[in-house]
Amino acid sequence: MGGSLRRLSPFCLAALAALSGCYPYSTGPTEVGVRTVKLGILRSPGVEQRPYEPGATYWFVPFINDWHTFDTRIQVLEMTLQAGKGDRQGRDDLLFKTIDGNDLSLDVIISYRVDPAKAPHILAFVAKSDQELRESLVRTVTRSSPRDIFGELRTEQLYVAEERAKKAARAKEVLNQILNPYGIIVENVLTKDYRFNPAYEKAIEDRKVADQLAEKAKSETRAAQEEWLQKLQEAMGEVNQVVARADGEYLQAKIEADAYYDQQEMIAKAIRAEAQAEARGLGQMTQALAGKGGETLLKLKVAEALQGKPIVILPVSGGGLDLKTTDINRLLELYGLRGISTRNGQELPKSPAQGQQEKP
Repeated sequence: MGGSLRRLSPFCLAALAALSGCYPYSTGPTEVGVRTVKLGILRSPGVEQRPYEPGATYWFVPFINDWHTFDTRIQVLEMTLQAGKGDRQGRDDLLFKTIDGNDLSLDVIISYRVDPAKAPHILAFVAKSDQELRESLVRTVTRSSPRDIFGELRTEQLYVAEERAKKAARAKEVLNQILNPYGIIVENVLTKDYRFNPAYEKAIEDRKVADQLAEKAKSETRAAQEEWLQKLQEAMGEVNQVVARADGEYLQAKIEADAYYDQQEMIAKAIRAEAQAEARGLGQMTQALAGKGGETLLKLKVAEALQGKPIVILPVSGGGLDLKTTDINRLLELYGLRGISTRNGQELPKSPAQGQQEKP
């Protein structure tokens, strides 16, 4: 007589129960039921190895059957220092020593739930109610194992949230290894506040202040170093600019000087070549003038120089000024030809004008 009776109306169920002597047993929306057969007639006595689904009503004969339920919701076990909060009215936080010997108290929150499939096992071997399960198993184990796990931390590591989270994850893993066979699934392990011995806390605070002052001094030192390095870099940059500018000016001046030197050298070579050519020409001309034709060439040059230029000769005769116009070009031609004939041993005939001028 089980779940099939749930489809009947309440009146029919009550009438059937009255006739059969059965009694209704129900489970809540989040509860799982476990039936225990006290007196076995058609079956062996003991805990029935199947859980009854939540949110249903089942009919059993009383006195020879027993009924238990377990809540399968997530349940929270909070162990904290604060009185009136958590699993106990008084102080309930975990007390342990760190691996380096300092006393520590830690607030821990454990969330867990009952495995519905193992509800019959819980009833048979662990507890008969949720409260008994919480007190006799869950609380005992969750206060013991986390102490050992969090006690593996050094004092300095407790200040680091990541280190505490790692140990909390490890605690969850260990608790599940212990509690899963008993039908308990640990969903999460969380840490809240932690506290040291008052004297040690005072020492820690003093150390924090000293560390902060030391860090401040280090920061100021680093800032001064950075500022000095920045100024050094700026000075080096300025020096490099000056050096680069001086190098550039030097190279430019050197290039200009080299170019000017090359130019002047080429000019000097040209002047020297020209002077040498002119000297050779003068030498050759001197040699030519020193020969027989030099005098004739000289006269020709003089004639060429005087050609086309008017020349006036003012002869003085008989105590008076006799102004005559003389054709100098003709005169020069005459004397030039006469000189040539004289050198050759011949005398050219005189012109009428010359004859008249030679008369006394």
